[in-house]
Amino acid sequence: MSRRDVQVPGGIYCHVWEPDHDPVGTLLAVHGITSSSRAWAPLARQLPGWRIVAPDLRGRGRSNALPAPYGMAQHADDVAAALEHLGIHHVLPVGHSMGGFVCVTLADRHPHLLDRLVLVDGGLPLPMPPGATPDEAMQAILGPAAQRLSMTFDSPEEYIAFWRQHPAFADWNADVERYVRYDLSGDEPPYRPATSYNAMAGDFHDLGRADGNDFRTALERLRVPTLFLRAPRGMVDEPGGLFSPEYAAGWAARLPGFTVVDVPDTNHYTITLSEHGAAAVADAVRLEVAR
Repeated sequence: MSRRDVQVPGGIYCHVWEPDHDPVGTLLAVHGITSSSRAWAPLARQLPGWRIVAPDLRGRGRSNALPAPYGMAQHADDVAAALEHLGIHHVLPVGHSMGGFVCVTLADRHPHLLDRLVLVDGGLPLPMPPGATPDEAMQAILGPAAQRLSMTFDSPEEYIAFWRQHPAFADWNADVERYVRYDLSGDEPPYRPATSYNAMAGDFHDLGRADGNDFRTALERLRVPTLFLRAPRGMVDEPGGLFSPEYAAGWAARLPGFTVVDVPDTNHYTITLSEHGAAAVADAVRLEVAR
């Protein structure tokens, strides 16, 4: 595998992993709400025969200077424009966390690009705390991930030390450290997380809108075969995960061709940022290809 960096004119930044030979196919790997393209490095190692296109979504990573509008429709259109720039006309989208919402919206707005989806612990409406305002819901669900975006750090080492205390990363590894280093923005102190707080908040509020919600409309119209991989533990390694088994099963009963599979011994982060989690996602990709 080799990796190249692509700046789409006027648009988002992408990492592209390429095999040495003709690829089996192309994965579109879409990251979560405060994440980046580097979350997919373990998966790239697991699928050496595939081309993997991993964008930094608007407001994240090296696309963090791109302005609003945010929201799932904008991200889906950004991703489609990147694929057009790369000359890619068919992909298997794999979306983690908010990336799952983007992939569902992509299937609705650009259906010619795909014929199935793999959703990784994301892509179903988040159960909101009853009676909470949008900002209260954001803090309740995203918690430390949202708070981190308003913090500053004196050095990359301080940022790494901050992440090493995160309960989701009890098993620290080199992939996580590279992911964290990439997530830091700036050439000198104070350093800031690369994700824009306004982008994160704008996207969360977009998902919570009662009217004109592009993602919810897209989900209700979803008709392509979809595999949903559920992490049994959540964002701070708490049991139960973001989506309970009963909640995911309820959506599977509503949507044709929607299948739920648990990935044991993973949390919301390690389902992509550990060898075990990435291997399970790779197995899911191979299963969808076999089908």
